[in-house]
Amino acid sequence: MPIHDWTRVNADTWDAFHLGWIAEIQIALNDGRIPKDYYAQAEQVTGPWEADVLALEIQDRENGYDDTGEGGGALAVATVRPKTRMQSEIEFVHRRQRRVAIRHTSGDRIVALIELVSPGNKSNDRSLLAFVDKAAAALQTGYHLLVVDLFPPTPRDPNGIHGELSKSFGAESVPFDPSEPLTLAAYSSGASIRTYVEPTAVGRELIDMPLFLTPERYVNVPLEQTYTSAYRGVPRRWKTVLEA
Repeated sequence: MPIHDWTRVNADTWDAFHLGWIAEIQIALNDGRIPKDYYAQAEQVTGPWEADVLALEIQDRENGYDDTGEGGGALAVATVRPKTRMQSEIEFVHRRQRRVAIRHTSGDRIVALIELVSPGNKSNDRSLLAFVDKAAAALQTGYHLLVVDLFPPTPRDPNGIHGELSKSFGAESVPFDPSEPLTLAAYSSGASIRTYVEPTAVGRELIDMPLFLTPERYVNVPLEQTYTSAYRGVPRRWKTVLEA
């Protein structure tokens, strides 16, 4: 199914689809796509992110945590490279002393996040800065990140969300092609931050994107499959607008 132009509909319509898409991704990952010691769970986030995120969690070491990422379809970068067209590495030293660990009372901990960008994240300077700061803080903490941005750049993010996030690390300007204004970006957080970016556009099909479990191991997130499943729930009134 081709990517739709979500700027044609109101924010409530996107938010409803967003919730359905998050749920479909959660189902797909938990249905055998990730190693058995990991699980994906949608979480409501209050504050500047202004959205739900999908968190990938794993039991702590005392509960059987294994940081090798073995099994369950996890792929090694050294063996199978992610299929994005753009790949780069940002030298970035994590300030571990400033780390704020996010834990659940059960002892489970977050290792990765999936964020589907919403119009509200770009609606004003404050919201955009808050989103970028939170994403950068997640990577600095050691979380891996997958950002799916199906909204075109605004004057506040002329090179897209990925461009703003790269700039926050002091990286060089990100090449931007106006004919491919939408962005899928995966980030592996280790001694440096590796980025895997796929520029795309309305009318294109989504590709599977890597979600890292460790700096060197990842699983592919079936974005096209889950997008199509979630789209089934969009009201006919708005499908008519999106498919015009």
